[in-house]
Amino acid sequence: MAPTDRQIATLALAHALNAAERGLPVIPLTADRLPALPSPHRGSTARTACTGHCGRPGHGVHDATTDPAAVRALFAAAPHTAGYGIACGQGPHRLIGIDLDGDDDLEPAARTDTGAGPAARTDTGAGPGVGAGGQSDGALRQLALQHLFAIPPTLTVLTPGGGRHLWLTVPPEVAVAGSASRLAPGVDVRGTGGYLIGPGSVTPHGTYRLAPGTAHLPPAPCPRALLRLLTPPARRARRTGAGGGPGARAPRGPEHGEGLVHFVLAARSGQRNTRLFWAACRAYEHGFGDALAPALAEAAVRAGLPAHEARATLASAARLAADRSEAA
Repeated sequence: MAPTDRQIATLALAHALNAAERGLPVIPLTADRLPALPSPHRGSTARTACTGHCGRPGHGVHDATTDPAAVRALFAAAPHTAGYGIACGQGPHRLIGIDLDGDDDLEPAARTDTGAGPAARTDTGAGPGVGAGGQSDGALRQLALQHLFAIPPTLTVLTPGGGRHLWLTVPPEVAVAGSASRLAPGVDVRGTGGYLIGPGSVTPHGTYRLAPGTAHLPPAPCPRALLRLLTPPARRARRTGAGGGPGARAPRGPEHGEGLVHFVLAARSGQRNTRLFWAACRAYEHGFGDALAPALAEAAVRAGLPAHEARATLASAARLAADRSEAA
């Protein structure tokens, strides 16, 4: 027997209270994943930038709270609740989400909802994403290889459309903007001003649920290299500087090898040889392969690769670099 709307709303409240108890600010959502409380400013002829200072609920993510009594009041005032949202960027955890789109994911690619209803939703037009475990996962892996970071084990939510939301945290001073496919195809970001759909939320297409093996994990800190991609520096006016002045670009040198070493150290089972070979090739391309080889070998061994395999992989990278040099 299918659950009634009342049962779904009761279950959503229970899930939301559990999340709030863990320090995650929540709001009630409809089955369409929109804030369930209508804006108190509907019908106003003047546009309003109210974010809740009027004292009335209905301001979307700005209503988010961890106070149990306030959570109950929000859900009691929302007649069509089927789930709950978790505000991104708010304390104490300052959560963000890396959204790997699924083949059938109907969720808008990026959403910043201030409570004004469907018109406030921001959709970049990316449409349904590419499948998690397919192109979006592959795009994230490629991004990680290119920028030398690894996604740590973290709480993960599976979407009804086959996608995944990876929960990460950011430092208090960092604000991450939401985006759709800016990082890579099918890789969206839920940032400050947006929200993530909480596990247990019900939609016409299915239920959001925790990925097996991740329920016990807390949201992991966002890797520093990924955080730099999520918070690109503001553009500065170009300067010209002779002789390495203020406008000159700093040369890349052996100090860049520290990132390659950390990249190898973060390798998991099944990744060690591949990561070591890739890192060694990059080091040889930049002219410090021989100097960095001992550190890379030590990192690979610490990650669990047998020493003889590490030496063989480094030798292969060195031969490839030599062959390319001769061909050039």
